[in-house]
Amino acid sequence: MNVLVWNENRHEKENKVVSDIYPEGIHGAIAGFLGEDHENVKTATLDEEEHGLTDEVLAETDVLIWWGHKAHEDVKDEIAEKVKQRVLEGMGLVVLHSAHFSKVFKKLMGTTCDLKWREADEKERLWVVDPTHPITEGVGEYIELEKEEMYGEHFDIPTPEELIFLSWFEGGEVFRSGATFRRGRGKVFYFRPGHETYPTYHNKEIQNVIKNGVKWVNNTNTPKHVYGNAQPLEEISTK
Repeated sequence: MNVLVWNENRHEKENKVVSDIYPEGIHGAIAGFLGEDHENVKTATLDEEEHGLTDEVLAETDVLIWWGHKAHEDVKDEIAEKVKQRVLEGMGLVVLHSAHFSKVFKKLMGTTCDLKWREADEKERLWVVDPTHPITEGVGEYIELEKEEMYGEHFDIPTPEELIFLSWFEGGEVFRSGATFRRGRGKVFYFRPGHETYPTYHNKEIQNVIKNGVKWVNNTNTPKHVYGNAQPLEEISTK
């Protein structure tokens, strides 16, 4: 499996709090723990040529992980469209935290993907609502994070095909924090935690969920369908 971790990598350059938590960047931290299970893990960032997402790179990527926040509009429309097409062709996509507002995710969902939010250092409890799903393997009844950014309903996404996690926040809100979708031949997993000023991606339980998500979205045997004008399989009677 070839995994590519994409990150806009802007907060790390501008905010010492973020660079202290993630000295190798959020992408580096995620690639680091994914490298424990997969040999072929690479990274790409916004300021690289073609955002690091050339045709060649995308063609060889089985699973793409996307993290973005403050620079969604800096992603070129044609690059976002290429990523969308690769998902339709079968590339797996894991969308993390504020990448709910990325051009790629909004293109695939067809909605605004808007929500409520608040930064107040509050506790988050991610309840497992589908304990039989492969993405929750090794997870208990819930994951508790001491401090996280709040995301609250209503989350303007299509009804998920599978709801995996439901978050409760100390301030009282709830949020659909783990959801899956299928688009074309590709599978998409949205996972909410991961605000840049908190060490969320150093949490072993969060790492485990992302590892499971990568395995789940990886397309191993989805058949490629043929569309358009088709010849009959049987002889058609002209009577």
